[in-house]
Amino acid sequence: MLFRRRRRAIACRQAVELMTEYLEGTLAEGDRARLEAHLADCPHCTEYLAQLRDVVGAAGRVEPDDLPDETVDELVALYRAWRTAD
Repeated sequence: MLFRRRRRAIACRQAVELMTEYLEGTLAEGDRARLEAHLADCPHCTEYLAQLRDVVGAAGRVEPDDLPDETVDELVALYRAWRTAD
């Protein structure tokens, strides 16, 4: 008797890890289906995905000169803190 091994539903943490590949269109078909099933039932991850889309869209339109100096300083500080956290 042959049977397929069914992949389990994914948790929110796993969904978040897959979203970049999902947005880029590079996510494997099986993982894509699992993520979409999760999104259909999870308003929190659906909202997170919408926020990611907004950020990606906005980031593509913002030039460094468009940002106030204080914002640039804050972003640089955040990046440096992130780099030293490893």
